[in-house]
Amino acid sequence: MPLKVAVQMDPIEGINIEGDTTFLMMEQAQARGHSLFVYLTERLAMEDGRVFARGRDVSVQRVKGGHATLGEVRRVELASFDVVLMRQDPPYDMRYIDATFFLEAIHPETLVVNNPAEVRSAPEKLFVTRFPDLQPPTLITWDREAIREFRARHGDVVLKPLNGKGGSGVTRHPADDPNLDALLELHAQIADEPVILQKFLPAVTAGDKRILLVDGEAVGAINRVPQKGQIRSNMAVGGTPEPVELTARDREICGRIGPELKARGLMFVGIDVIGGYLTEINVTSPTGAMSLKRFSGVDAAEIMWERIEAVRAQV
Repeated sequence: MPLKVAVQMDPIEGINIEGDTTFLMMEQAQARGHSLFVYLTERLAMEDGRVFARGRDVSVQRVKGGHATLGEVRRVELASFDVVLMRQDPPYDMRYIDATFFLEAIHPETLVVNNPAEVRSAPEKLFVTRFPDLQPPTLITWDREAIREFRARHGDVVLKPLNGKGGSGVTRHPADDPNLDALLELHAQIADEPVILQKFLPAVTAGDKRILLVDGEAVGAINRVPQKGQIRSNMAVGGTPEPVELTARDREICGRIGPELKARGLMFVGIDVIGGYLTEINVTSPTGAMSLKRFSGVDAAEIMWERIEAVRAQV
């Protein structure tokens, strides 16, 4: 049966269709006969317990500069849709969190992907700490003394903002680097939140593997290689994607976390693995599906829609 699909996303006019995972999801939905409606988070409203959004019907086509044909702006009740894709990019801030409360009011009668309550409960750099034996040594704190002690134990460390995105604000601090305190001051000025320290993994020079999981099962991976002399491999900051196969260690990691993802309704997830260590579990708006399809022919969006259709068929 055709489904009515609403997509909560950033402005569709500005996306890069050559790499955008949300666009691939929409393209695949349309090919399967589903209708599409797009809206921005700031156009959500809750009135007397009912959730509304102001947005536009859309059809998509893989034409650079003409990838979306939009209808007139209209106000809709989100409970009238079969599926809502929550695909706006982080940062994971109060606006993001508030939007999960709005969507939680309609889920699961309207299937929200990913489950908004679990997105709220599984911040990407905190949820991964449920699997400490899969992680590199990791500290999350405001405490400067704890940070100094951690670096004294591990020497070479990486500093990250807790709720950042796309590699923004990630810096490396070897044992003799005098700049750590200054960077901590900058982080405190930008956001009142803890920071993350992780032991530096030299294997990052060979790449940061993004593995996509649909309904708890690994469907494929790409490798993201940082520019020479850099540690950040995210494509948003210049990392280069390349094909890669899943290793036995990758499958072990996915086998450990997959049942938990499925149980929580986190249907489309991207995890990051460096040197056999799990560093992040991305549940907000994971990317990498376009590169995976280009390199391997595996369409993670198609697999996702097959699972969504199976869930909706049971309603």
